Amino acid sequence: MDHIKHLKCVICGKEYQPDEVDYICPDHGAEGILDVVYDYEFIAQTFTRDKLAANPDPTIWRYKPLLPVEPDSPVPPLSVGGTPLYDAPRLAEELGLKHVWVKDDGREPTASFKDRASAIAVVKAHEKGAEIITTASTGNAAAALSGLCASVNQPNVIFVPKSAPQAKIAQLLTFGSMVMLVDGTYDDAFELCLEVADAYGWYNRNTAYNPYMSEGKKTVSFEICEQLHWQAPDVIFVSVGDGCIIGGVHKGLKDLLALGWIDHMPRIIGVQAEGSAYLAEAWEKGEDVLSKPPIQAHTVADSISAGLPRDRIKAMAAVTETNGAYITVSDDEILAAIVAQARGSGVFGEPAGATAYAGLVKAVEKGLVSPDDRIVVINTGNGLKDVASAMKAVEAAGTKPYFVEPTLADVKRALGD
Repeated sequence: MDHIKHLKCVICGKEYQPDEVDYICPDHGAEGILDVVYDYEFIAQTFTRDKLAANPDPTIWRYKPLLPVEPDSPVPPLSVGGTPLYDAPRLAEELGLKHVWVKDDGREPTASFKDRASAIAVVKAHEKGAEIITTASTGNAAAALSGLCASVNQPNVIFVPKSAPQAKIAQLLTFGSMVMLVDGTYDDAFELCLEVADAYGWYNRNTAYNPYMSEGKKTVSFEICEQLHWQAPDVIFVSVGDGCIIGGVHKGLKDLLALGWIDHMPRIIGVQAEGSAYLAEAWEKGEDVLSKPPIQAHTVADSISAGLPRDRIKAMAAVTETNGAYITVSDDEILAAIVAQARGSGVFGEPAGATAYAGLVKAVEKGLVSPDDRIVVINTGNGLKDVASAMKAVEAAGTKPYFVEPTLADVKRALGD
């Protein structure tokens, strides 16, 4: 891959060629996450904004020269990426802002942002000749891998906590994955997946272990900036659990800056649930995320529940290097945001998806954004992923259905006529 210079350890800076290591810096074990470093001068010789504009492919593969795959590698048939960026003037007005957009990644094939990374995983596994792909997940990454594997008939084994929402487990079983329901937390599932993958030689898609997953997630930044005609937003809000999405958002923006396709780096604001606030605590207190011990994570937003964020180094850099911030929101604020975002924009988010909007509401209260800022909120998952939480949200909002007899008279009664 001529367009990649090397892989670089985020802890010690040691550099490796892609064929030297499979996943991590051997000097640091599972903590030795690698970053993919590109040769931007080489890429710029053949890849331009004009060439991109002429490409009719709306998926993430339109950015293939900036992805860590071989140019001729076959890609899965599912349409990953190209999700809508909605102008949301009513949300903006309600918050006293002028410009708010919602990037709806609930529109991905398996209804979550995680399809972006899983598409890369399937291609990389094919390049490696892997017989089986595996991952650990709270549900969405698993469903994403499961669906992408089904599209190419790729066997896979999934580890998820047995507490994962039934809708997400149903996706895994429907797609035909071998599902291991772990009697423990996401962190337990993650460690077990690492152990099993190593024992059997399976290709490991695990977030913040496989260095190429961030590269799939960064494509959301490419799309946002392209959809805004290369006028990068001022602020991007993203929900944070393991830290891989926010790290990917940052990486994509750095790619675009290096190519000169955007003229400034947006501030990135990470939003965590109060019950899963490892990174927010570390940022506020100035703690070292390599030595900070795990926390006990509990939140209605299962997709961002992580006691020890695996991609915490990149996640912290995404905020500190962009003059951003971390914000925490309560479960009640998350549930309220599901309803507010849906009614103000038409975008139905699961708890983790609506967490970013809850963070924007809190940021306005704290004065962290100005009325003139151009703001993008990333909705990472569809609300149908967790119907039980959606029902709690509408109940808290005082919304309920009306039960009527099949008569005009009874409808009039319900209407108060």
